[in-house]
Amino acid sequence: MTDGLPRILGGRYEIGELIGRGGMAEVHLGHDNRLGRTVAIKILRADLARDSTFLTRFRREAHSAAGLSHHSIVAVYDSGEDTFTETGGAEIDVPYIVMEYVDGQTLREILNEEGKLSSDEAARVTMGILSALEYSHDKGIVHRDIKPANVMLTKGGSVKVMDFGIARALADNGATMTSAQAVVGTARYLSPEQAQGETVDARSDLYSAGCVLYELLTGRTPFVGEPVSLVYQHITDPPKPPSAYEPSVPKAMNAVTLHSLAKGRDERYQTAGDFRADLQAARTGAPLSDGATAVISAAAATAPSVMDREPQAPPPEPRRRDHTREIHDGEPQRRLTGLWVVAGIIALLAILGIGYLVMNGGKSDATTEAVPNVVQQKVAAAKRILHEHGFDNYKVNLVKSDVTKGYVARTDPTSGTKIDPKTQILLNVSDGPGLTSVPDVTGKSVAEARKTLTNDGFAKVTVANQKVDDTKYPAGQVVSAYPAIGSMADPSQRVTLSVSSGKVHVPTDLVGKESGEAQLALLQAHLQPEVKSVPVSDPDQGGKVQKVSPGGGNKVDANSTVTLSVGVYSSQTTVTITPPPPPDTTEPSDSSSPSSTSSSSPSSSSESPTSKPSPTHPGTGSPTRPKQPLLPGITEPLLPSDNQ
Repeated sequence: MTDGLPRILGGRYEIGELIGRGGMAEVHLGHDNRLGRTVAIKILRADLARDSTFLTRFRREAHSAAGLSHHSIVAVYDSGEDTFTETGGAEIDVPYIVMEYVDGQTLREILNEEGKLSSDEAARVTMGILSALEYSHDKGIVHRDIKPANVMLTKGGSVKVMDFGIARALADNGATMTSAQAVVGTARYLSPEQAQGETVDARSDLYSAGCVLYELLTGRTPFVGEPVSLVYQHITDPPKPPSAYEPSVPKAMNAVTLHSLAKGRDERYQTAGDFRADLQAARTGAPLSDGATAVISAAAATAPSVMDREPQAPPPEPRRRDHTREIHDGEPQRRLTGLWVVAGIIALLAILGIGYLVMNGGKSDATTEAVPNVVQQKVAAAKRILHEHGFDNYKVNLVKSDVTKGYVARTDPTSGTKIDPKTQILLNVSDGPGLTSVPDVTGKSVAEARKTLTNDGFAKVTVANQKVDDTKYPAGQVVSAYPAIGSMADPSQRVTLSVSSGKVHVPTDLVGKESGEAQLALLQAHLQPEVKSVPVSDPDQGGKVQKVSPGGGNKVDANSTVTLSVGVYSSQTTVTITPPPPPDTTEPSDSSSPSSTSSSSPSSSSESPTSKPSPTHPGTGSPTRPKQPLLPGITEPLLPSDNQ
């Protein structure tokens, strides 16, 4: 805030309240005054702005994420730097990133509130993460820090992955692991190769996604402990199946999770698409991949009691009963009496239960069955599967959902729950989406974008009056949309397209910068640098920009050429110039004639066509200065007078 007014970044972004804080940056709610939309503004902490390492990482994030456009990735709209005044009055340039504002919660916040998710919901969320990773891996970008804090769920249930291309240095209460001052991941979600300091690839992200899936299923990560202990566990210890901690996890989901957590990167899923396909198969009861099937066999041989048992509902909560029985060390008699009472009740219940079974021919009304997974199945197929498992009491209910119309979106009770087969099961069948994801139309013409939006159900499409400068897109192509691309919106809502003007501004602060730095700034401003060498007399100006053409601040066509005049310094050579001899004032003799002069003078040979004249400046008769070698980019000899 300045004089009671909100701070404006880049002449257009109004900074609002603080909505998040990470290890190296703060995130504020913001407003784009030019496009009239809500944004999130990520600003590097001022105390880190002088650290070149953090500056490089922050700029890398902006560069990496700006090239990603996917509905499951938080979009980056813009980036830049702004001058901040420190407490002592000193000014410092602090970078910022303008991002899509996601109205929702991080997975970390959701887990803190709910503990865990149902198996089906955990698989759905992980599939969203894998969709984002599949896209980024195709673009050659490895996230390196997949964890619940870097994944958001919108209020409509959409998955959004953020913080691409950077590993935070100080996040998660010191749980990040560093090696040679390079961040390599967060300890609880660290792949074995990261833990050993090896290079990472796409499969490292898949291991981390497996750790997230494990936590969504069970409420805990595969390994727990201090960071150093976690490193060793990731490298050496096999994880227990999720059902060891959460009995309701289906066997197929156990297999997919354990396959994703294989120690060797060649032994786990090789692509995000493979991982996602197995999760979908586990949700629908389809056959799993050979790799996941092999995990089932191997785990069954070593721990059949865990892998082979059917999913069970969570057992009763003995903790609540134990917690209410406070036993004090000073009351041994009361403790003994209480134990006898409990034992007597248990014995009585056992006797009554046995008698009941005997009287009913050994049959019990307490028989339960696990609800089969029928999500993403057509209604007819869902009813058949339920019947095969002994469930014939069901009711169909239509709901708005992103699931394909006519397919089961969810059941109540959820799959895996042990219930009496006579219990009614509610089949919530999709009646089509209430909200639809805004398709990606960036880089398209207005006509193409309008057609794409109409095909996706968005019939109301308008174009913003003001065209947008300083983008990578040619004139007339769509830069962004409101509601934001990838966000969930009501198809009846109006979509406003922002279109590129095709113009960009030449950066204003290039003179005096190193050539490489200036060229990078031009490329980031969507301009093509052209370097021209010019001589300079000051050695400190060698390699630095002397002039920019067109000059800084001018508006030019995107991807047009800007010439940088870069100084080239060479030490000056001192040359002694010998003045010509004074002219001969002696009167010529009467007998002198042109012919006699040419024949009698000893020096007449110097006038012959084959003689070499003394070096002189043309038209002056004075000796010329020796030539100096040409320097790169110099088209004329570099002489002392050239610098004047």
